[in-house]
Formats: sequence, C-alpha cells, structure tokens
Amino acid sequence: MRAYLVKRLLQMIPTLLGITFITFCIIQLAPGNPAMLKLQMATQGEMADTAYAKQVIEQTKKLYGLDKPLPVQYLLWVKRVFTLDFGTSFKDHRRVMDKIAERLPVTIQINLISIFLVYLIAIPFGVYSATHPDTLPDKVLTLFFFFLYSLPNFWVAMLLIMLFGGGDFWDIFPIYGISSIGAENWPLWRQILDRLEHLVLPVACLTYGGFAYLSRLTRAELLEVIREDYVRTARAKGLSERVVVMKHAFRNALLPIITLLAFLLPAMFGGSVIIESIFSIPGMGQLGFEAVLSRDYPVIMAITTISALLTLIGLLLSDILYAVLDPRIQLD
Repeated sequence: MRAYLVKRLLQMIPTLLGITFITFCIIQLAPGNPAMLKLQMATQGEMADTAYAKQVIEQTKKLYGLDKPLPVQYLLWVKRVFTLDFGTSFKDHRRVMDKIAERLPVTIQINLISIFLVYLIAIPFGVYSATHPDTLPDKVLTLFFFFLYSLPNFWVAMLLIMLFGGGDFWDIFPIYGISSIGAENWPLWRQILDRLEHLVLPVACLTYGGFAYLSRLTRAELLEVIREDYVRTARAKGLSERVVVMKHAFRNALLPIITLLAFLLPAMFGGSVIIESIFSIPGMGQLGFEAVLSRDYPVIMAITTISALLTLIGLLLSDILYAVLDPRIQLD
C-alpha cells in the first residue's frame, strides 16, 4: 500500500503540471489582457487608441511580467507555486493565498454540507427503488428524479428566491451573503442559526442535482447485484431480505457509488460558481467568476490548480476505498 501511495503521489506531479500548463496557455491566448482592461476601466475607453495608452499598456505588462515569452512566464509561475506562493492579484494587489484563505472555508462548508445531504438522502431512496422495482412508488420516484436532474441550478435558484426569499410569496430565508450584518456580535447559537438560514437556499440548489443522479446510480447498481448468484444463495439459506440486501448486496453495489465521490467535490466546486454569484456568497466560486471577468491571471491559475489537485486527490481516495471495501482488489 505504501509503495502504491508513493507511486500515485509521484504520478500526480506531472499530471498537475500538464493541467496547469494547458490552463496557463488558454488563459494567455484568450482575447484581452489585464493591462488593456485596467486601462479601459480607468479611462472609460477615452484613450484606448492613443500612443500614450499603448505606452501605459506596455508598462503595465512589464510590471506584471506579461511581456516575457509564455514558457518563461509559466516557469516563473511554477517556481513560485512550489513555495506555495501564487503571486499577487492583478485586481487589488493582495496576495492570492490570502484571498483564497478568506474564501475557501465558505465554499468547503457549503459543499461538504451538500455532499453529506446528497449521500444521506439519495442512497435510501435508491435502495428502496432497487428493492421495489417496477412498482408505482419506484416509477414515481424515477420520474421525479429525472425531472429534478433536468432542472438547471440557476433556474432553480431564481425560483427559490421568488418563493422563499421575499419575492412574490414567502419571506423565510435570506438571499444575500452568508451571514447577517452585525452577526459577529451575536451569541454563538444565534450566529450558527443565522448561518444555517443563509445556507438553506444555496445548499438546496447544489444538492438536488447530485441527489437525483446518485439515487438513480444506487438503484441501477443494486439491481444488478441483487440478481447475482451469491445473493440468491443468501436468500436460499433463509436469511432475511434486509440482511441479504444490506449485508450481501449493498456492500458490493457501493463500489461505483464511492467512485462518484472522487468527482462530486470538484464538480460541486464548479457548480458553486453560479450559485455563489447568484446568492452573493463570498466563496471560491464568486472569487473565480470575478477573476475571469477582470482577467486576474494569478487568481484564475490558483483556483484551477486547487480544483485539479482536489480531483486528483479524490481519484486517489476512491482507489484506496475500493481496496478497503473489496479485498480482491490489489493496489500494485
């Protein structure tokens, strides 16, 4: 196991470098640059075509190191990253690590709650559908889950705001930020309650898609396992249906479900870009969205690197869990 972990960790280095290099090239080759954008914002486009404007742009590029060849810029970036330095933001000249340190806990909080709810709710419904196939409740659940899965999260977010955020109907949940103004001066229990109230609608938007997909996956995998010979043998021994399903069938059906966990966290980070922007939540998603609009290259690269690293770690964890759940799988 130790040799396998070392091998996989070493393999992650060139993979991560490849992902960051491709991202770096795409960002640099995209139309527009931060120097031109900052000048346009400062002058409202009045001097965009003048010789002075071009001189200012060149000076700004030199200041940010954008005048160097692309490979040189990338190598300089890699050199800084190995010392956990993602540089300074082009937008406000703050350290990128400081900005991420402020935003990351909020995004992790939202996504961990969402993932927990996805597994907590989806798996029991999936097991029920698999143990009651082709019945009326199973058909209703199948239709309902497909309906949920097809709904775009930005549309659901707007619908929830209208229904529960003081739009045309009820005013139950806050729709802006992650805490109320002055909440830091409240007692702890009231701060926690206030935070939960702010999280209800964003977490609901992040949860329902994964909930529907995971439930359908659980049903499909469990149905396949239930038809295996060893499950029939377990029934023939006189074991109760609950023991047959939960002890013999469900454990083997867990393998693909665990694999999904490796992709669920990075996917939710991506999905939280829209949700955090809609609900004005100061998380990584909102930071990434603002960085793209302002061509803030250091922040974009930092977020991409963290997302890629999370994906690779998730894949490694899923392989380890495979071996833990199924002793027949050898990690070589």
